[in-house]
Amino acid sequence: MPNSGYVDSPMALAATEITLNHSELLDKETIDTIQWHRQHNENLRIHFVQEVEDSIRLNHTRSGAIIISASGMCDAGRIKYHLKYNLPRPECSILFTGFQAAGTLGRRLVDGSKNVRIFGEQIPVRASIHTVGGLSAHADQQDLLDWLRGFSRPPLKTFVVHGEPGNAEAFAEAVREQLKWPISIPQRGTTERLD
Repeated sequence: MPNSGYVDSPMALAATEITLNHSELLDKETIDTIQWHRQHNENLRIHFVQEVEDSIRLNHTRSGAIIISASGMCDAGRIKYHLKYNLPRPECSILFTGFQAAGTLGRRLVDGSKNVRIFGEQIPVRASIHTVGGLSAHADQQDLLDWLRGFSRPPLKTFVVHGEPGNAEAFAEAVREQLKWPISIPQRGTTERLD
């Protein structure tokens, strides 16, 4: 269907429903955008895809559609199927709006790989790949430090288990210096005893 957008992410559907059920928490700009879309729905029809069969049907769409699908780094979920069917098509564009960690399918695409392996199959990358920075929903270092300051007492042990190695170490160092908490960055395969 021309001029249609498809949100193919059960998590995005749930998050949208929660957001719309709590409009009192939204800022004026967001409320204005929602109202504009409701008044101009004929300009862009947005369909939330729930059923797997409907998601599969999207892979046969040949033009006039925007598919929004989620999986942070493209390593799981419905996005992998959309990539498998659309990466080989030079008329398609893939837009990344969030950070892609090293070693992930998303990062290989952002870094310009000409072929990627999806479901054990080599897929040529002919679609154009684009990125938009600054839209990550993750808190930055200062936001995380502010959140940690809200604890009435520090935990016995604190672990950094997310982020690029350099960023993880910088965050751990900031926690050590500013909060004086014991903190470590566990390595893959190690175990920690929690008493």
